[in-house]
Amino acid sequence: MNIQNKCFSAILILCCSCFLVLPALGEEVPRYDGIIEPNEVVNVGSPVRGVVEEVFTERSVMVEKGEALVQMESSVEQATVDRARAMAEATGEIRLQREKHAFAKRALARMQELFVSEAISSQAKDKAETEEAVAQFTLQKAMENRLLAELDLKRNQASLDLRTIRSPLSGVVVERFVSPGEFIDEQPLLKIAEIDPLKVEVVVPAEIFGTIQPGSKARIFPDSNPGKELEATVTVVDRVIDAASNTFGVRLKLPNPENQLAGGVRCQVEFVLSNYENVPDEQGDVARKDENRKSN
Repeated sequence: MNIQNKCFSAILILCCSCFLVLPALGEEVPRYDGIIEPNEVVNVGSPVRGVVEEVFTERSVMVEKGEALVQMESSVEQATVDRARAMAEATGEIRLQREKHAFAKRALARMQELFVSEAISSQAKDKAETEEAVAQFTLQKAMENRLLAELDLKRNQASLDLRTIRSPLSGVVVERFVSPGEFIDEQPLLKIAEIDPLKVEVVVPAEIFGTIQPGSKARIFPDSNPGKELEATVTVVDRVIDAASNTFGVRLKLPNPENQLAGGVRCQVEFVLSNYENVPDEQGDVARKDENRKSN
């Protein structure tokens, strides 16, 4: 009888523990206010000063990484490149020095034969040898000048390329600051936002600190699309809690392959705490190193 009572007591305690740990049936999973933002916002500038010749894009236009956005006036740089290319591709000097070297070698061979037969003096032979060596070094110098000309072409081409401003990322043009004819110094030319993926910034109470990890999943409910549910992945979890509000920040990565969502939209975030996956993320390597150091 005592054994039955003990078993019954153990089962009762286990059931009570389960009810304490698990949320009550029908209890809503907490949602937190968040905001959907572009993953990156960049003010595109120019590495060189000059006058804007042409702007290839406009506000709200999608651009790809590496796409030309603005062309600066570059007539002088283009002329310099054309001259450098002509010098780098010129072969006349090398061909001339190669022929001179070949002639000097033939002349030296004849002089050596005549010297063996004692038809010429050693001074004449030394002169022929010197002329052959000078011709060889002259040819080598011409080839080195050709190499320097090719390097000058690369340098001048790089200077010319700097006057074509290209997009540092794929995204949408948020704002255009310049027009053709304007002089550019240090001011930005365009503002570009990367909207695939998007990022979600949310502030959560300190009570759940430790339950959210990089790699955790969350459901996103955008205010602009009522009833729509999206999935995001946690990439950053703040390691410092704000004492004034007793909260900490969390950042999530939200795929946006068809660019249906816009940045700046408010949303509700519902974390799926049981669906944690240890995947690479913006701070995952640091987090794992900290955990390993603490365990050691």
